This record gives sequence, structure tokens and C-alpha cells, in this order.
Amino acid sequence: MRLFFLPGVGGSAEFWRPLGDMLPVGWDKVYFAWPGLGENPADPKVNSYHDLVALVEARLGDAPVDLLAQSMGGAIALTLALRNPDKVRRIVLAVTAGGMDVEELGAIDWRINYREEFAHVADWVMSERPDVSARLAEVHQPCLLVWGDNDPISPIAVGQHFEAHLPDASLMVVPGGQHDLIHARANEVVESIRAFLE
Repeated sequence: MRLFFLPGVGGSAEFWRPLGDMLPVGWDKVYFAWPGLGENPADPKVNSYHDLVALVEARLGDAPVDLLAQSMGGAIALTLALRNPDKVRRIVLAVTAGGMDVEELGAIDWRINYREEFAHVADWVMSERPDVSARLAEVHQPCLLVWGDNDPISPIAVGQHFEAHLPDASLMVVPGGQHDLIHARANEVVESIRAFLE
């Protein structure tokens, strides 16, 4: 089994590691970092979200992979699944916007605080808004949706929207969970994620 861990706009390869370390040792785990996002140095070859998709696509092999994606990583995961349907087996989406406008579902805009924290971030990170919402019905892989009920960046209404529009999705709600729940509360969700992937 091969797992691709896709972080959010923080871009850190370490974000998923607490959870990944609790999954079986024999599973092949690939942790991605996003160039130019968070504390990561920029890469002149990465100038858009589609470049991030291409970065992950370059690591795909012949055997299908499982995608575990948090926040902005969900848009990348869904785009990968749409572009490579035979190379993605299962998808875990955690508190993602998944490439749609979530402000109409009650989400706050994270961009202002993000720019204050990471002043050097490339402009495309702030301006691009990948949107795959019109194609959710085409995502036929089983999807586990992991949401907290105390996340202003991706409120529970977003998870409910995905559950209603993805053909094969189930929603797991973590009471009190916030936007970092996959990292901060990995021990509370790891068994459900493991059972889904098995």
C-alpha cells in the first residue's frame, strides 16, 4: 500500500507525520512539502496550484495510491483523482475547501492572516482559487471526510457539502476539532483512517 500525504497551505511535510507514524510500518508513505508555501523555499518551477499537482503526479507509478489531504491539499487530491482516475484508490479529505468557494458555506478567509505570518509567500498562492466543485460527481473513489465542528476556516457545512456531492463519501466529525485536527488530534482519528484504507 502506498500513501501520499498532502499538506495544506502551510506546506510542511511534517504536518501529517504524527498520524502517518501511527499507521502500519509496512505501508509506503510519501510526505509532500509545497515549495514556496509556509517556511519552504521557493522553486522557480512552481508558480501555480497546477504545478503542485504536477509535482505529485511525477511521483505516481503504475500501482494506485491513496491520497491523504488536508485543507488546500484537498484541491490537489481531487484534481489528481480527476486527472488520474486509475491511479488513485482511496482519498482522505480533512477540513478541506477542496477547490471551491467555501465562504458561502460560512468559512472565513484565511489569506489575510496567512500573508501576515508568511510575508514572502508568492502572489499566486493568494490569488489563485482552484475550483473542482462542478466535477465532484466524477470522483468515484471512496472518500473519507474528516471534519471538526469548531473550524472557522472549513466549517462542518463544507464537509456536509462534500458528503452530499461526492458519489462515495462518508463524513466523520471530531467534536471540538479545529483546522489542525489531523496533526493535533491524530490519535483520535487514526484508527478510523486506518480502517478506511484497509
